Amino acid sequence: MRWHPRGYGGQRRDPEQVKREGWQEQGLLAISADDPRLTWPERELVRQLGEKLYGLRVVEREGANG
Repeated sequence: MRWHPRGYGGQRRDPEQVKREGWQEQGLLAISADDPRLTWPERELVRQLGEKLYGLRVVEREGANG
């Protein structure tokens, strides 16, 4: 039997599991500003926190030239 460090080989964890474990084990929270499970005020709070901590989002427009 071969030993692999966590995250290498074996089963790949789904992104929701990674986010859940990050919160439970390290207190890190990864939230999409567009998560449909959140109400509008919750999404707005996430957006405001993101802008406060990291600045405005760069939104790429589809089909934009140059």
